[in-house]
Amino acid sequence: MLNDIVLAISNFMYTYLLIIILLAGGFYFTFRTRFIQFRMFRESLRVVTERPDRAGSVSSFQALMVSTASRVGTGNIIGVSVAICVGGYGAVFWMWLIAIIGGATAFIESTLAQIYKRRNTETGESYGGPAYYIEAALHSRPLAVLFALSLIATYAGGFNMLCSFNLQSTFSGYSFYNEGVTPWIIGGIAALLTAFCVMGGGKRIIAVASTLVPFMGGLYVLVALIVIVMNLELVPTVFARIFQGAFDFQAIFAGFTGSALMQGIKRGLFSNEAGMGSTPHAHARAKAKNPHEQGLAAMVSVFVDTFVILNLTVFSILTTGALETGKNGTALTQAAFATSFPGIGDIFVAVCLLFFAFSTILGWQFFGLVNVKYLFGEKAGVIYSLLVVAFVVVGSTLKLDLVWALSDFFNGLMVIPNAIALWALSGVVVKICRKFQDQKVS
Repeated sequence: MLNDIVLAISNFMYTYLLIIILLAGGFYFTFRTRFIQFRMFRESLRVVTERPDRAGSVSSFQALMVSTASRVGTGNIIGVSVAICVGGYGAVFWMWLIAIIGGATAFIESTLAQIYKRRNTETGESYGGPAYYIEAALHSRPLAVLFALSLIATYAGGFNMLCSFNLQSTFSGYSFYNEGVTPWIIGGIAALLTAFCVMGGGKRIIAVASTLVPFMGGLYVLVALIVIVMNLELVPTVFARIFQGAFDFQAIFAGFTGSALMQGIKRGLFSNEAGMGSTPHAHARAKAKNPHEQGLAAMVSVFVDTFVILNLTVFSILTTGALETGKNGTALTQAAFATSFPGIGDIFVAVCLLFFAFSTILGWQFFGLVNVKYLFGEKAGVIYSLLVVAFVVVGSTLKLDLVWALSDFFNGLMVIPNAIALWALSGVVVKICRKFQDQKVS
């Protein structure tokens, strides 16, 4: 009964409430910032390559990698295949649109994280996020606590367990897989690697993410490009079918929840995470000359997530004809790569998922850690990190519908206080943006 109640609430939130909030916010912030994701895109690329003034400080590039680690995860391989299977080719167009307007939302929330960040006087490290700017600017401790608790419940437990389960299930189709043993082994290895990183604190997480994400992301991009080039003659046809499916309004209104429009919007919103309140924690850590710069860096992360990684997965699937196999999720993406690289393509996808899932776990642990310290102080961080490691092991062996339903519920719940803050404080960011531009002109 509890599972049914949570699912009913979650379905309402995700199908109507959250989509309206995030979509409306994306369009509003786009117009209010005068289409900053287009005007300042070249500047954003310059910002992420800039080195910090002080040695040892977190650079914009490192913050970008932690932010990207949470965005570029299993959703880019598994989530996109689900969107295409349910919504068809047209879902891709709506994912593109959501990423475009999401860039403005990411700019607003990450700039706010920089404006209202705090500094540890002993270590000199900066930290912050929605809980901090909600309390400091809106003077609402209850709303900030609601956000922090929702994020911890989402990422520390449910989503980390889900990520760990997806990670080990990638290998379920191989002959060596033993349902009673293999999940424990894979979960144990993932837990040990996670423990090594998280026990080193935020600096070690940032260092690992800023090394792992570019390496694995670059390798995935390279191989996916080869797959697409091998089927280059089908790319124009795929583009045509994407636009045709996107504007097939008869199909959209005939089955709205499963339509290309709805699937594209839902998967797009929760793939790039713009407005969710998670990635500002990473951008608050960066040493920036101006808060505006971290907003620009956050836009790059949304671009990388959708227009690089996600698009490469999409075109790998659609140009190889893998969609006609009837497979779904990981198996569909593996089938696409195996078409061009028989015998090793599916293994390559499994290895990529392994590293993407691991980097995602690190990103989520970091976001949760900031909020645990906000609520309970510095000493609580060690206990929290140990719990995360335990959840990684447990998650690889369990498949509990209630856990996933509760995670989705809390994930949706944390959007609401963050969205309130973004709407209320967007004027502050606009002033910062104009001041920055005036300085550039002068």
